[in-house]
Amino acid sequence: MNSSVLLHLMAMLVQLWPCSPSMQSSSTQNTVQSFTAVRRVKRDWLWEPFFATEEQISPHPVSIGQLKSDVDKQDGNLKYILTGEGAESFFSIDEYNGTIYVKQKLDREKKPFYTLKAHAINRSTQLPVEPESEFIIKVRDINDNEPQFLDGPYVATVPEMSPEGTSVTQVTATDADDPSYGNNARLLYSLVQGQPYFSVEPKTGVIRMASQMDRETKDQYLVIIQAKDMVGQPGAFSATATVTINLSDVNDNPPKFQQRLYYMSVSEEAPVGTTIGKVFAEDSDIGDNAAMDYFIEADSSDVFYIITNNETQEGIILLKKRVDYESKRRYSIHIKAVNRYIDERFLKEGPFEDTTIVKINVKDADEPPVFTSENYVMEIFEGAMSGSLVGVVTARDPDDDGSPVRYSIVHSRHLKRLFSINEHNGAIITTEPLDREIASWHNLTVTATETRNPEKISEANVYVQVLDVNDNAPEFSKNYETFVCENAVSGQQIQSISAVDQDDSAEGHHFYFSLAQEDANSSHFTVKDNQDNTAGIFTGKSGFRRQEQFFFYLPILIQDNGTPPLTSTNTLTVTVCDCDTEVNTFYCRYGAFMYSLGLSTEALVAVLACILIFLVFFLAIVTIRQQQQQKPAFSEKMEEFRENIVSYDDEGGGEEDTEAFDISALRTRTVMRTHKPRKKVASEIQSLYRQSLQVGPDSAVFRQFISEKLEEANTDPSVPPYDSLQTYAFEGTGSLAGSLSSLGSNTSDMDQSYDYLADWGPHFKQLAGMYSSHRTVGD
Repeated sequence: MNSSVLLHLMAMLVQLWPCSPSMQSSSTQNTVQSFTAVRRVKRDWLWEPFFATEEQISPHPVSIGQLKSDVDKQDGNLKYILTGEGAESFFSIDEYNGTIYVKQKLDREKKPFYTLKAHAINRSTQLPVEPESEFIIKVRDINDNEPQFLDGPYVATVPEMSPEGTSVTQVTATDADDPSYGNNARLLYSLVQGQPYFSVEPKTGVIRMASQMDRETKDQYLVIIQAKDMVGQPGAFSATATVTINLSDVNDNPPKFQQRLYYMSVSEEAPVGTTIGKVFAEDSDIGDNAAMDYFIEADSSDVFYIITNNETQEGIILLKKRVDYESKRRYSIHIKAVNRYIDERFLKEGPFEDTTIVKINVKDADEPPVFTSENYVMEIFEGAMSGSLVGVVTARDPDDDGSPVRYSIVHSRHLKRLFSINEHNGAIITTEPLDREIASWHNLTVTATETRNPEKISEANVYVQVLDVNDNAPEFSKNYETFVCENAVSGQQIQSISAVDQDDSAEGHHFYFSLAQEDANSSHFTVKDNQDNTAGIFTGKSGFRRQEQFFFYLPILIQDNGTPPLTSTNTLTVTVCDCDTEVNTFYCRYGAFMYSLGLSTEALVAVLACILIFLVFFLAIVTIRQQQQQKPAFSEKMEEFRENIVSYDDEGGGEEDTEAFDISALRTRTVMRTHKPRKKVASEIQSLYRQSLQVGPDSAVFRQFISEKLEEANTDPSVPPYDSLQTYAFEGTGSLAGSLSSLGSNTSDMDQSYDYLADWGPHFKQLAGMYSSHRTVGD
């Protein structure tokens, strides 16, 4: 019991003391004796910190310390008990003296400490003499784990030509030992393979460049890093990791042509865009660092151009203009290759470009004739007589031998009758006069063919313009309808006219209008030229009478300003209308029409009335005839083309009993099936079965029946004059079973044999069974 408990008890006694003042003096000594009797002696656990070394192997338990109570008198009266983690499995305790033993091998990496509880009890009373106490046993680490590189193998990339000290990557190893105890988990990194290009920091594992390296020399390195624990002391564990370091490319190499001089050739027949050849500049770099562009330098002729193939990095030389062997037979061009992306860090190494020379020879070829011009424009006046010269085209053979040339026109049907060409000198002439007003331009295609090699042909376009001459007189711009009122006054304008001319005029058209001098109506009307290619028609007197003159015909003279000038006479018809001042065009035209017919208004009304009566009479006749045609005209022989349905309710004796009703009405007049007396069913039923199978569209009986009906319909005069549907009921020759009637039968069922029913198939199986059983019973 500790001192705090003792002081607490003393305080309680002091508080209770005044409660018995009468006994204070007499019991002081007893009180002191009583206090001494209840006081407990101080007790406590005694132990040192416990440590157990891992991976310790021993055939006997190993003592790691002792638990001891301060009340233990070593008389064996106390019993020590151990509970908690690992009790009785990993640890045990001597129940008499409290010594703790390790029974099994421990692994700190699995469990670094154990928490246990100690108990001390009296063996006699089994009561605890000490309160339960908790303590910890720590597992002491030893260097029993190797370092490990958990992220390996490593791959890193660093640009080539990187300066010394450039960080490449970092490798990290781990050690499962206790980093807080000793040097078991303290690692030291070193380079096993990779000198002298790389180095590694001993404590951090950072790999750095130790020298500049060129990817074009070697692009991949294999570096081995070692990690040792215990700071590399003797007996330490180690592990290695492999680091693959790739050098990435930078543009540190210029392009280089493998040839300083290229020879190429091209035919003079090659069209524009023909590939002449290819050049290639090699670049040790890769990817975009090897990309380049090609240029042509100092090509004053501008005949060739070059493009870059981005996939192969080749320069492709193409023909920009046609070449001519006879004009120039050899070309020399300078081609430059320049890196597309340049790294400024390496500009001090020199220009990233290279130059080569390409010599191109032009090969001679048999070329087609060449026209002096690709397009010719010629002129000729319209109306020129046949055989007039239009122009001359010229072509020559550019080859040295100079083959003669033959000319021709690629004729269309229209141009063939207008133009022809002299095949020897290329002169184009007309074959008939041309009319500019029909076509002002003609487009010809002229060919030139070598006489020695007809396959060599060339073409040229010839555009022929037909020049205008004043060969068309002016005329009214449209057909004019001119009206004048009977009450018109003198000097009143009744019409404005204008003119057109199909000819062209370099200075513009100008027309002059006047009234013909021989005009008998000159006193009635006048013409005023407005000097703007229009003219006005005015009345020359007041008052006009329709009864005297209905129409006036004015001859108008129109003259143009061509050379020579042409004049035409155009007639203007003036109609007199029954009006005061304003003209009603409709009534004027109506009056003119009636005047031209020579009829009055009353006569026209009478004619129209007669026509109307005639139309009404004609429609009435047509309607009556249609109604009469709709009535049936062949009711007497209706039964010949329509099926008659006869209904009766007499019950007969069966199919063979025909005496009760006359069935002749159901039969046609031309086809009557004869009645046969009933015979024995057993002897006839098989033949009936065979006959029934023969009746159908392919049966002779059936075809005869249809033919007779068709003949009747064709020869009957009462048949309607249109196609109709004829329906007939053809019974045939009978069914398989024959008649079911017993009338006329002179035999009994017992006399007949029904074995044939079994041959009729599954549909008559039940019937065959019934008759067979009936016969058996009868027998």
